[in-house]
Amino acid sequence: MTDSRLSARQLAIGPIAASMASGHMSALSAAVNRGLDAGLSIAETKEVLVQLYAYAGFPRALNALGELMNVVNERRARGLRDEPGRDAGPVPVGPALLEAGTANQTQLAGGPVKGPLFEFAPAIDRFLKTHLFGDIFVRDNLDWPSRELATVAALSALPGVESQLLAHVRISLHVGLTIGQLSQLADALSASGDTASSQQLNAALAQPTWAATKP
Repeated sequence: MTDSRLSARQLAIGPIAASMASGHMSALSAAVNRGLDAGLSIAETKEVLVQLYAYAGFPRALNALGELMNVVNERRARGLRDEPGRDAGPVPVGPALLEAGTANQTQLAGGPVKGPLFEFAPAIDRFLKTHLFGDIFVRDNLDWPSRELATVAALSALPGVESQLLAHVRISLHVGLTIGQLSQLADALSASGDTASSQQLNAALAQPTWAATKP
């Protein structure tokens, strides 16, 4: 992906993800309406919220999906017909899922992911490989740049996860996004009224690590 402007559809993902992660349902309702107006399909919007349970937890994901359902029903009652989109294709199972998840994680991170933490707690390493990067990232109804826009926005809305936010900025670069485009995402968060998340993301993007990659 070149350093062009993000599309309206891509920019709409940020406020949806951030409001889901922070649990602000009124902001989520407004963001979902804007996203559907911008061309996000219902399936893509659902997929953003399903994926983010891995970062923000089941309670907020379930609440957010319920709010999305309400918004879709309200729009239908007003005569709006949003693009339904498509469900994900088949997902590998058993050893094939671990293999696919490990390959996805390696590609996203730019190399094999190892370290003393994963040796200390091997269960979390397996969960990351088989579930997050397997079950979730192997799903083909939302592309990886869109998934990373959602993840970066959600982490920007959560306190105490600065290291994970920086890690996903790096992953975003590996999937073809640019620092300039992530700055556009921060602007979209600010424009939606979420100045705290925007500031958090801009602080991450201001790290010297990215100096060589800035446009």
